[in-house]
Amino acid sequence: MTGVSVRNPLKQRSAFGRFLYSFTGYKKYLALTLMFLPVVVYFIIFKYVPMAGIVIAFKNYKISQGIFGSAWCGFDNFTKVFKTPTFARSVTNTLEISGLKLLFGFPAPIILALMLNEVTHVRFQKTVQTITYLPHFLSWVVLAGMFQQLLSPNNGAVNAILRDVFGVEKSLYFLGDNKYFRGTLIVTDIWKNVGWSSILYLATIAGIDPALYEAATVDGATRWQCTRYITIPSLVSTIVVMLILNVGSIMDAGFDQIFNLYNSAVYKTGDIIDTYVYRYGLGDMKYSMATAVGLFKNLIGFVLVLGTNLIARRISGEGIW
Repeated sequence: MTGVSVRNPLKQRSAFGRFLYSFTGYKKYLALTLMFLPVVVYFIIFKYVPMAGIVIAFKNYKISQGIFGSAWCGFDNFTKVFKTPTFARSVTNTLEISGLKLLFGFPAPIILALMLNEVTHVRFQKTVQTITYLPHFLSWVVLAGMFQQLLSPNNGAVNAILRDVFGVEKSLYFLGDNKYFRGTLIVTDIWKNVGWSSILYLATIAGIDPALYEAATVDGATRWQCTRYITIPSLVSTIVVMLILNVGSIMDAGFDQIFNLYNSAVYKTGDIIDTYVYRYGLGDMKYSMATAVGLFKNLIGFVLVLGTNLIARRISGEGIW
């Protein structure tokens, strides 16, 4: 209205008040913001503050002198690491194991979600979901003991089945032979995470408008055609986001799993960057070199996230940002 002045509520607030108001949007979201504050504090204390330790990668770190008291050495630690033969092996193993997990493990929860969506028997569907979810809640420490017993070449159940049912005479060393170790990692990783990872896709499928399926059925579409032209296109945005996140973590091949399952006999195919850092940093107490490797790995992951997001946006128009 003409002649009526409208006061801006933001100008009457303090700087912190304006920030809080703009952050929450409206007063009704203030409670949710306060609930979210512990998460922010957690990330600041345990994720951002420890980043000050990155300077160790550029120093000749000595425990007696501390992080900031140790002498600077520039990129000497990176040079030493890159010249180490075992480092090149660990990088290769990391990329190959992560690539195989991405190739076989990424589509697995999508396929499981699509299959469960087609099950009409509710009780059977819930039973399958529960069975596939449970392994996620078991730590690799527990699972490693289970797999060592199941895959034992002497009295393991898997070798017994291969021998008695399929006639395989020679026992297979799944955890002690470079030929089988990576395959064992991929299969056990899928078994542990496929059910839990499918939850996000099932939630996306549950949000699809049922009218789309009804209209397609009236037009004579089969169940496969409904899946192909309605369900899968509705999952594209979720699939793209998860793919970007998975590619961004391709330098993390799964420390918990490999550390609990591998041994010196399979270093050739099972030693990854994280286990390399563990041995150098804690085992040999070469903290500067281990930090340099960790920084290198994180930089590669950061570049992969940016690159994958750019490619995904150009191909499908979907991305994280």
